[in-house]
Amino acid sequence: MECPHLSSSVCIVPDSAKFPNGSPSSWCCSVCRSNKSPWVCLTCSSVHCGRYVNGHAKKHYEDAQIPLTNHKKTEKQEKVQHTVCMDCSSYSTYCYRCDDFVVNDTKLGLIQKVREHLQNLENSAFTADRHRKRKLLENSSLNSKLLKVNGSTTALCATGLRNLGNTCFMNAILQSLSNIQQFCCYFKELPAVELRNGKTAGRRTYHTRSQGDNNVSLVEEFRKTLCALWQGSQTAFSPESLFYVVWKIMPNFRGYQQQDAHEFMRYLLDHLHLELQGGFNGVSRSVILQENSSLSASNKCCINGASTVVTAIFGGILQNEVNCLICGTESRKFDPFLDLSLDIPSQFRNKRSKNQENGPLCSLRDCLRSFTDLEELDETELYMCHKCKKKQKSTKKFWIQKLPKVLCLHLKRFHWTAYLRNKVDTYVEFPLRGLDMKCYLLEPENSGPESCLYDLAAVVVHHGSGVGSGHYTAYATHEGRWFHFNDSTVTLTDEETVVKAKAYILFYVERQARSGSEKL
Repeated sequence: MECPHLSSSVCIVPDSAKFPNGSPSSWCCSVCRSNKSPWVCLTCSSVHCGRYVNGHAKKHYEDAQIPLTNHKKTEKQEKVQHTVCMDCSSYSTYCYRCDDFVVNDTKLGLIQKVREHLQNLENSAFTADRHRKRKLLENSSLNSKLLKVNGSTTALCATGLRNLGNTCFMNAILQSLSNIQQFCCYFKELPAVELRNGKTAGRRTYHTRSQGDNNVSLVEEFRKTLCALWQGSQTAFSPESLFYVVWKIMPNFRGYQQQDAHEFMRYLLDHLHLELQGGFNGVSRSVILQENSSLSASNKCCINGASTVVTAIFGGILQNEVNCLICGTESRKFDPFLDLSLDIPSQFRNKRSKNQENGPLCSLRDCLRSFTDLEELDETELYMCHKCKKKQKSTKKFWIQKLPKVLCLHLKRFHWTAYLRNKVDTYVEFPLRGLDMKCYLLEPENSGPESCLYDLAAVVVHHGSGVGSGHYTAYATHEGRWFHFNDSTVTLTDEETVVKAKAYILFYVERQARSGSEKL
C-alpha cells in the first residue's frame, strides 16, 4: 500500500546511522536479545524483535506514541513518530499506523538506500564468514569442529529458508520436498529458464502485489530454490522470488498472514503438475520425465491429463466402494490421489503427549484403519442408488488400488466447531521405518514383500493452537542424518526427538532394498 507516513517517520541516513555489527538478519533485539525476526526502526535505527517473537518492535512504536497522546504535540514530536520499520531479513517495510506493508518510498528514496545498505552489510558479513570458514578448513584443528558420522568426518551443509513474514508454512513444505531425493533431483536437473533480461538482468528485485508481470514460472523458481538448498554456500536462503510467483498464481496465499501448510502443499503440487504438463516457453518438460528410466510408465498416475513427475512420485489410486443398504447394489469408483487425509479417531483426542498416562496411545495405524474401515454414511450423505432410483442409506469403504512411490499422509488436526476452527493436539505415534501398507491394499497378494514398506523421509509439525496462528517447522533425513528446519535455523537432531513430534504431515518413501527393520 501507499503509506502517507514516510516523510515523518523515515529519518535515518544509512551512511551516518549507527547500526549493530554483524549481518542484519542475525541482529539481536535491544530488549530481549533474541536474533529471530529482527526489525530496524527507520526513525532511530534501533533493532527490536517482531510481533511473532516477543513483539518489542511494536512496543517500541507504541511507547513512542505516548507523549503524542498525553501531552500537547510539539512540532518535533509530530515529525518523529517511529511508525515505520524494516525487516532485516527480507528488507520489506512495514508501517504500524497503517498496519500494512509499504510499497512506496520517500522523495529522496531513503527506504531503498537503507535496503541496499542492509543488503551490503549482509553480503559483507557473509563474505567474512565464508573467509573465516575457509581459514578453519585450512587449519588442522577443524577435525574437532566437524561432525562425525559413521566414523567419517563431514561438514554441516544444510541451508535454512528466511521467513518473509509468516511464511514458515511454505518453508516447512519446501524443506520437506527438498529431502525427497527423486523428486528434488528431477527439478534440479531441469534446464534453467531465464525470465529477466535487459535492465533487470542479474539484479535482485523486490516484488510487490501491484506489479503486473505475468511472465512467471513456478517450476523455474521452485528449481532455483531447491538448487540453493544443500549447497553449503550460505546459512539461509531468501525465497522471495518463489513467494512472489506464489502470490501471482495462487491468490489464496497473498498477504503475510499465517496459512495452512497442507493446503499450500496441495496448491503447490497441483500447479507444478499443471505447468509441467504444458511446459514453459514452448518447451515441454515431460520429455525429461520420459527419459528418466526410474520413473517408468507403470509408476505413473494421471491426474487432470498427462502424467508428470508430481503424479509419478506422489500419485496413487483409491477404490471407493459404496453399497446400498436397501437393495445391496454395489458401486465402485477409482480416484487418483496425491496425499491421504486421515482423521484422528475421537477416542484418542484427549491424549496430548506420548508420556501422558490417561487413555490409550493413538498410532498412525489407528488413523489408517479409521480411513479404510467400513463406514455407514449418515443422513446428510445419502447415496443415490441407480437401482432404487432414489437416495438411500449406504456403507462406504476405501481400498488402496495403487500405492505411490512417496506416500504423503496428512493428519487432520484442524476441524470446525460452531464458528471456530480448533486444533486436535493429540500425539500420534508413527514409525521411522517399515510402515507396512499391505493390509490396506485392494489386492495385497499381487504385491511383493518389500513393495509395501515405507521409511520416513520428512515430518511437518505445527506448533500452536490454531491454523491461523502458531508456527511450522520440519524434520527431514538427509544422507542418514536427521535435521530440524526452523526457518533460517537448521540444527542436527536425533531419531528420539523426531518420534516425539506431533506430526501434521508425514512423507514416507517406498523402500527399495530389503532390510530387517521392524514393521508397523
